[in-house]
Amino acid sequence: MPEPIHVTVWNEGRHEKQDPAVAHVYPEGIHGALAASLQGQGCTVQTATLDEPEHGLRDSVLAQTDVLVWWGHTAHHEVRDEIVERVHRKVLGGMGLITLHSAHFSKIFRRLMGTSCDLKWREAGEKERLWVIRNAVGWAAPSDQSPLAFGYRPEPLEPLR
Repeated sequence: MPEPIHVTVWNEGRHEKQDPAVAHVYPEGIHGALAASLQGQGCTVQTATLDEPEHGLRDSVLAQTDVLVWWGHTAHHEVRDEIVERVHRKVLGGMGLITLHSAHFSKIFRRLMGTSCDLKWREAGEKERLWVIRNAVGWAAPSDQSPLAFGYRPEPLEPLR
């Protein structure tokens, strides 16, 4: 049996506290729902939120994390820069990072991408591409080998021209 993937699910935890409808749908928080979906899928899972000391991302937590799932929407500015630096070092050292919802605008994602990550919304009927990349550590994105993929089967990609 393969070693489990150690996942930390991080959530800013604002919507559950501010919107009763969201709290009703996610009584254990969005992070709790995400964590529950990963339990028993070849993963050990812990959660962390913005309001915890060090945003729940102490060195000891990150040392036990293979993949950090980051859910963000409205509180990007509240994440302390030293925590972003800590997570940045871990990602550059090989820890996986999956950003969800509006986490494209999180400090950590923008730091890693080196851009503003400002998006423009449009619906033009275009295809979306998902890149599956294998690095020295293993699969860096969902593959048929990963319990995080939940049945995802990559299709052959056409070569770049």
